[in-house]
Amino acid sequence: MSEDVILIVEDDVRQRALLSEFLWSNGLKALTAGNCLEAEHICRTHRPDAAILDYELPDGNALGLMSRLRAIDPSLPIIILTGQGSIQRAVEAVKLGADQFLTKPVDLATLNVLLQRALENHQIRQARLADKSRVRHAPDPFIGKSAGIQKLAEVAHKVLNTNSPVLIQGATGSGKGVLARWLHQNGPRSERPFVDLNCAGLSKELLETELFGHEKGAFTGAVQNKVGLLEIAHKGTVFLDEIGDLDLQVQPKLLKVLEEKSFRRLGDVRERLVDVRLIAATNRDLRELVRQKTFRDDLYFRVSAISLAVPSLHERVEDIPILARQLLDRVGADLGVHSTEISDEAMRYLQSYAWPGNIRELRNILERAVLLGDQHLLTAKDLHFDVRADSDGFEDGAIATLEEVERTHIARALRILGGQVPEAAKKLGIPRSSLYNKIKQYRMGQDPKTGLPAAESAERVDAEMPEPFADKSS
Repeated sequence: MSEDVILIVEDDVRQRALLSEFLWSNGLKALTAGNCLEAEHICRTHRPDAAILDYELPDGNALGLMSRLRAIDPSLPIIILTGQGSIQRAVEAVKLGADQFLTKPVDLATLNVLLQRALENHQIRQARLADKSRVRHAPDPFIGKSAGIQKLAEVAHKVLNTNSPVLIQGATGSGKGVLARWLHQNGPRSERPFVDLNCAGLSKELLETELFGHEKGAFTGAVQNKVGLLEIAHKGTVFLDEIGDLDLQVQPKLLKVLEEKSFRRLGDVRERLVDVRLIAATNRDLRELVRQKTFRDDLYFRVSAISLAVPSLHERVEDIPILARQLLDRVGADLGVHSTEISDEAMRYLQSYAWPGNIRELRNILERAVLLGDQHLLTAKDLHFDVRADSDGFEDGAIATLEEVERTHIARALRILGGQVPEAAKKLGIPRSSLYNKIKQYRMGQDPKTGLPAAESAERVDAEMPEPFADKSS
């Protein structure tokens, strides 16, 4: 855990040393300056988490210095120290944006309380600023015209303005996180924080301290107070990805937040009230986890009041052309490459692939193609899929259905043979008509030249061929 850095601006050497020693003894890192010029330099080079300013300084006062420091960091917490005769000026400083003021001689216990509060508020402000920056670049989760994505958009718009928890279900890489951020950005809490936590692989202790925060001394290594994500997200949204991996002992504490809107930090006896909207996501079957008693049924019913299903990429093959072009624009912007096109043959390859990694895998393949291939026109030879010749295309440990295995095998055969259905049927040892039916069944893309589904287009071409050249194997 990194130490918070506190800037002390005090021209009295003894007072400066006293404050510095006190901060170090409380697990905080102290940087010191004796005047405004030094303080401004330190703020630019070290970006402290808070500042303690003496009101009267050799080259100015706290009011002027505060405006200069805030120009460097608008969210910097500032505490003003003042003598008894300068209280009115200190009050004026608070009106102008200082977080607090203390009179000299300084009560160190009070200073510690005010400083911890200021640091907590600083974390919250920083999270909000970061969230607003991310929101400006948030992608659209509803790109495409497939029935599945249109249904998802319809239901998502209906639940935007509710405060009820939302459960987003879908395969890894299908865009659950993008949808969660869209729900926040377009809902009534959009001006408040959006914080996210991936529960996968986190221990009970780490989950608790991340979600609920802790008090100084709550456990070994807790050298200062920590604000949890729930407090940071107050009035906003908490997104818990892979909620199926949430530790069983943490689950009732989360349920309490949802039902009573309260929680306790680790090591604290005080109840804290919080108002958040929960969005959860999983690629697992929570009902099965309930049956296995690794997920509480009461929490399941609470988080699944509204359920949204994100379709896998192989279920929305007709969306791949528009998705690919949008992703190419994003990849190009990130890499400084513009106007990259994709050939018809390469698009057919993309539509025939099984996409076990979904949209995330599509972006990775396009990014690699732009980096290593022709940056102006991507062809089929520029596409390198993460499937070995002896691989079924699924993640290690995954048990695919027979339909998924069949679809993947057919897609691979078509890709190797350049989309030639008659030749693929021969290699697969099945009638051509059966392969056409499978292509239709698995919705394996469109022919970009005809606009027809691949199988229908191929059948029409066969029908229009002169009789001597027609394949009569079927």
